[in-house]
Amino acid sequence: MATTLRFLQVFALGTWVGACLFLSFAVAPGAFAVLATREQAGAVVGMALGRLHLLGVVAGVLYVVAALAIEPRASTWLRAPVLLVLAMLLLTLVSQYGVSKHMAELRTQISAAHGSLDAAPEDFPPRVAFNRLHRVSVWLESAVLLAGLAALYLTVRHLNR
Repeated sequence: MATTLRFLQVFALGTWVGACLFLSFAVAPGAFAVLATREQAGAVVGMALGRLHLLGVVAGVLYVVAALAIEPRASTWLRAPVLLVLAMLLLTLVSQYGVSKHMAELRTQISAAHGSLDAAPEDFPPRVAFNRLHRVSVWLESAVLLAGLAALYLTVRHLNR
């Protein structure tokens, strides 16, 4: 049973990290390279990011449940890989329900006033706020990816003991 649970941990975390890499290095640049407008590309990336966040929450919960099933002790919560996955979950939830939600609201305001994000002046306050939140979003996703790589490494290293 422990082998199945360890596999579930590696599979869940590997899927999440792989999806982060795919979105960052294939989907996002590809959408901005091939779609007709930045507005369309942003919509595709936003939709994909929402799906990535859902996948991440499911994967993170599976990882933590498997870790607790393998070692049902309070100290399991304090193991570095579990703490990293919990941090990933927290950052993902903040990104999805805080940053992404607010960015969508700002995009609606900008579109109502100027037709599109690109048509809005750089100093238009909702665009300034949108650009700031976009930087926060990139930072959050980068932090999730780096924490995921570290958690995956530590999980696999533990298997080789």
